[in-house]
Amino acid sequence: MSQKKRQLALAVFLTRHGHHPGAWRQPGTAETGQPDFRYWADLVRTAERGKLDAAFFADFVGQSGDSTKGIARRHAFLDFEPLTATAALASITSHIGLVATVNTNFEQPYALARRFASLDHISGGRIGWNIVSSLADGAAKSFGIDQPASHAERYARAHDFVELAKALWNSWEDDAFEGADKDSGIYLNADAVHPVHYRGPYYGIDTVLDMPRPIQGYPVFAQAGNSEVGRDFAARHAEMIYAAAQFIEDAQAFYKDVKARVAAYGRDPDTLKVMPGLSFTIGSSLQEAQDKFGALEEKVDFSGDLNLMGQDVSAYPLDGPLPDLPEPENGKGRWRQLTALARRENLTIRQLFLRFNAVRGHRVVLGTPADIADQMQDWFERDAADGFNLIPPLLPSSLEDFVDLVVPELQRRGLFRTEYEGATLREHLNLPRPANPNARTGQAEAPILEAAQ
Repeated sequence: MSQKKRQLALAVFLTRHGHHPGAWRQPGTAETGQPDFRYWADLVRTAERGKLDAAFFADFVGQSGDSTKGIARRHAFLDFEPLTATAALASITSHIGLVATVNTNFEQPYALARRFASLDHISGGRIGWNIVSSLADGAAKSFGIDQPASHAERYARAHDFVELAKALWNSWEDDAFEGADKDSGIYLNADAVHPVHYRGPYYGIDTVLDMPRPIQGYPVFAQAGNSEVGRDFAARHAEMIYAAAQFIEDAQAFYKDVKARVAAYGRDPDTLKVMPGLSFTIGSSLQEAQDKFGALEEKVDFSGDLNLMGQDVSAYPLDGPLPDLPEPENGKGRWRQLTALARRENLTIRQLFLRFNAVRGHRVVLGTPADIADQMQDWFERDAADGFNLIPPLLPSSLEDFVDLVVPELQRRGLFRTEYEGATLREHLNLPRPANPNARTGQAEAPILEAAQ
């Protein structure tokens, strides 16, 4: 690992209107839910202007036919498929990383490895993969999955998927296509290709990837699991982990735990960036920030079905306590955080929705630019975070405020870059490029191939 001065890693999780459920009803947000590439392009360019490491794109895949109850009043996360969007965004940006969410339940390793390799070359090495293995009921029905796998089995399958994807990316050495000789007729070095003969618990394959090795070796791996099995998966594979904590003590405990797990797998703990989600509202004073956040909360709609982290609580009194409910198969870690908060502070369902569900369990910071920077610096310097995945409550204004007001404050403190120093997402994050275990060693030159007769 490079011994560069430790600085904050900053990504931004972009959505249509902003992350707060009251955002879409505010002045200045997108007027409709119709796809609009120009809107996304403007958001990503704003993030790049702020020198952020990456823009992060979720994928809430699958709306089953019986999931439309109450849809008229629901703020839906419906927009471009992430791989398609990142390909287009790569063409109109030059530095910022682009992290696409792809669910391993609905893909095949060969096809996805090929697409990610293509995107990494198209973007000049700026692609990341947010590895998701969740399987909501609506998604299962959309893909015709009658018997969804268990939580543990889905993670086991995702592990096998990632291992095979790595093998496919390693099927070509980095210089395999750099020695084409028109005179001899030799197009590539045959010793630089390594066919994949993979046999895992879920996948078996015999092939060579029909795309050269990605510029970064692999896309940067991101992951967001908070359960025990999710943390262990992150320790084995992830280089960015999108964490959730509202209190610094919880964030420090998570940070210490996952870093220890990384070391137990023989990895350098610095190769995993722990990046809690951060919701922020900025004002010229604390009162102004509180008023702006209050305007968002006033627009939250409690009239329809009420969902707490995947659990329907519509049948229970809104101003009553959270009942004892079975733990869901998806989002186990977040559900445990939610129930712990409810019990600790004796919150009603309404209060719990506003405190936790509206920001999905993430830290909420209100205040001046200096106030926001103070709290970010505190978590960074007290081993609660390596950086943050920003979740702007209101778009585009919250992101513009952060870039124009908070980023300069972080730069003045020496906590964040003033210019991009590298070309790839790995370089932005000060992460090593994965070595190819198939690479030839101990040879000064590759063997000379005979010309075709």
